[in-house]
Amino acid sequence: MIKRIAVEQLRLGMFIHELGCAWMDHPFWRKTFLLDEPKDLQIILSAQIKWIKIDTAQGLDVANASVADVGGDEDRESVTETVAITPAQDAPVAKTAQRRSVSQEAAQAVKICAKSKQAVASMFGEARMGRALNCDDALPLVEEISNSVLRNPDALISLARLKNKDDYTYMHSVAVCALMVALARRLGLNEAQTREAGLAGLLHDIGKMMIPMEILDKPGKLTDAEFAIVKNHPSEGHKMLLEGSGVGEVALDVCLHHHEKVDGTGYPEHLGDQQISLYAKMGAVCDVYDAITSNRPYKSGWEPAESLRRMAEWRNGHFDQRIFEAFVRSVGIYPIGSLVQLKSGCLAVVIAQTTNSLLTPMVKIFFSTRANCRIQHEIVDLSLAGCQDRITSFEDPAKWGITDIHELWSGVADTSW
Repeated sequence: MIKRIAVEQLRLGMFIHELGCAWMDHPFWRKTFLLDEPKDLQIILSAQIKWIKIDTAQGLDVANASVADVGGDEDRESVTETVAITPAQDAPVAKTAQRRSVSQEAAQAVKICAKSKQAVASMFGEARMGRALNCDDALPLVEEISNSVLRNPDALISLARLKNKDDYTYMHSVAVCALMVALARRLGLNEAQTREAGLAGLLHDIGKMMIPMEILDKPGKLTDAEFAIVKNHPSEGHKMLLEGSGVGEVALDVCLHHHEKVDGTGYPEHLGDQQISLYAKMGAVCDVYDAITSNRPYKSGWEPAESLRRMAEWRNGHFDQRIFEAFVRSVGIYPIGSLVQLKSGCLAVVIAQTTNSLLTPMVKIFFSTRANCRIQHEIVDLSLAGCQDRITSFEDPAKWGITDIHELWSGVADTSW
């Protein structure tokens, strides 16, 4: 039975079913867990949490606590006021997300990235230690990422791309989750299918926890033997997910097959085009895009636009053409955060996509190449009728000494997580 109790009634041995706050606001990555650590009890008691829901079928009931555990008369009185709630009454309420601009969503996206990194690091760390995964634990994270993408598909995706090489393994999973959600929406998948795609993106690389850290974080080129170990991660991840609970067929499929290619040269099963599922094809595109745009121990990431150009060259053998084209429409030919030069001789950063054309995004002008200096910021919608300016080239921020490109498009200075 699910019971709602005051936080003061919480004791070791109880099973937490829900903390009385949003997932983003509580100090743990799991939504449900057995409270068996004194330090976790102290964390909850010191947080701004007023009530808890416990599951008496999996842990202690309030009435089962010893007199010493319950405490004085005040605690005993509060026990009698505990309200029992049936699972049906405890069902989550569907949420709607209101559309926001990139700048409006960026601040929340920073918080989601920080909490997501903590959650994925904990989840993957437990997997490395041999603990079976319960996919229900990951659903609140997928929901937060999905809601952010629904409010604005560019903010979190672009911020997650800014991961450093030490965060790559964890933030890559967050980024692929967000990209899968955005791509699923572009392909017209329903809410349940989109949630499955997001969860699959989050878990697709969990098999990398079976790779020794000295190989996973190696700064130089891998030997053939080391690369063979790396190539086992889809199969290892698939086994790990099978040993867990609540894992659906989509997550299992994407984990095992996200490195398959439509020409049959992928791994681990060398599947051909017709043998690869829609979700696995989606996973392949999202995985590669985030991988090549991210800084890795052995190489710096390419700019988004350069990455899409190279992926277009590979698509005949590597990707499903329809899915790749939908992906490009999802992130834009000029993705958010891209530095571009305009016909006017100014540099600008792409801050939003427009509905008229992928070639005419909204940009923020901030630099004159002729004067070689910063100028007053100006927002220009290149898609508007009568706009004389247009993009002439992509630019490398390092070439111009621009180190605050992410702040220019997001309005957020600190994106460290």
